[in-house]
Amino acid sequence: MSGPLLSAELGKTRLEICVADITTLAVDAVVNAANTSLLGGGGVDGAIHRAAGPELLAECRTLDGCPTGSAKITRGYALKARHVIHAVGPVWRGGSRDEDALLASCYRVSLALAAAQDLRSIAFPAISTGIYAFPPDRAARIAVETVASEVTAAPRGLTRVVFCCFAQAAADHHWDAFAALGLV
Repeated sequence: MSGPLLSAELGKTRLEICVADITTLAVDAVVNAANTSLLGGGGVDGAIHRAAGPELLAECRTLDGCPTGSAKITRGYALKARHVIHAVGPVWRGGSRDEDALLASCYRVSLALAAAQDLRSIAFPAISTGIYAFPPDRAARIAVETVASEVTAAPRGLTRVVFCCFAQAAADHHWDAFAALGLV
C-alpha cells in the first residue's frame, strides 16, 4: 500500500480510504467480515484466518460464535495487527430485515471493542458486500456515516480508522460516501 487514496480529519481521528490487502496493514486491529460461527470462511474471513495462522482458529473455537450485527475480539497472531475484531454482518435480503441497522451495529460494536482495548487504529473491510451481497454503495454509506458519527460523538482514543477496500470499485463507493458527508 502506497498510502491512502483519501483521508479526512474528524477531530483527533483521521479517516482513510485505501485499496490494499487488509491482512498486510500495520494497525492495532483489523476487522474480519466473519460469519456467525467465527470459524473461517471465504473472502476476507478466509484471508485473515490464513494470514493469522492456526492459532486464530483455535481461539475462535473458544468464543461460541457471534450473532449478526455484533463482534468479538481475538489476538492477531501472525498478522501485523495485534488484534482481529470479528464482525458478523447481515446477509442482504432486499433491505426489509433490518440489514442497514445490523450493518451499522457491526461498525459501532467494533469501535467499542477497539476502545475497550485502548486501541488507536483500526481497519475495516467492506463488511457484507461479498458473498452476503449487501449493495456496496449502500454498505459504504452506512460504514462511513456510522464511523464518522461515532468518532465525532465519542472518539474513544482512536486516531486512525481505515476503510480498506480490496478493489478500486469499493474505494470509489467509500469516496462517494465521504463526499456525501462533506469530508472531501
